[in-house]
Amino acid sequence: QVQLVESGGGSVQSGGSLRLSCTMSGFPLVYYSITWFRQAPGKEREAILCISHSDDRVTYFTDSVRGRFTVSRDNNKNTAFLQMVSLRPEDTADYYCATEGEYEDCGDGHGMNFWGEGTSVNVSA
Repeated sequence: QVQLVESGGGSVQSGGSLRLSCTMSGFPLVYYSITWFRQAPGKEREAILCISHSDDRVTYFTDSVRGRFTVSRDNNKNTAFLQMVSLRPEDTADYYCATEGEYEDCGDGHGMNFWGEGTSVNVSA
């Protein structure tokens, strides 16, 4: 069973930076595309971006994070990272990583089969 664990959340001021980690256990990350999601208070969960397992290509699902959020992976550490800079109060949310499954490439942000428990990010004005 694929298990994902997020870490790195916290509280920062507007304009600050955070790097979230998503560590996979049980299986080699190299075969899995990882999608990051977030859910703000009172709002539906939204897909943010995805990094492909096949060529590390990044697919953005949320325009508001372009130029501020990037994603990378270290397959040796079985960990994917979400680097967030220039954070805004509206980025406050619980952040999750997820994957559809082995050898599945980034799709449309739906159909995830494995989820982490999430990590909270709070950005103050």
